[in-house]
Amino acid sequence: MHRFLSFRRLGILFLGLFGMIVTGLLVYQQVWVSPGERCEAAGNWYDVSTRTCAQPIFIPDITGRPIGVSRLEASKAKNSELIVLERQVAAQKKARQDAVDAERARLRAQQGR
Repeated sequence: MHRFLSFRRLGILFLGLFGMIVTGLLVYQQVWVSPGERCEAAGNWYDVSTRTCAQPIFIPDITGRPIGVSRLEASKAKNSELIVLERQVAAQKKARQDAVDAERARLRAQQGR
């Protein structure tokens, strides 16, 4: 009597299945796990969901504020700069308007002669 699943065939089947599982694990390690480990070893951030290796960006490089300055302190400093600029613009507008008024008065005086 010849069986379809003899001991030899079962051994080959299990050996083949074992080989496929080991190959799958090696592929998983090389394609999925190792890139993240290499990325993090280089000092970058690795996003597993998108498999993206990204360079971390230093927050003061983005915001332009000095290191150690809080958001509130930087905001107050910028606001004080804006107030100074607004006062300068207002002074320039007033000086321009005074010059226009003086020129109009001079022209009226000249036409009135």
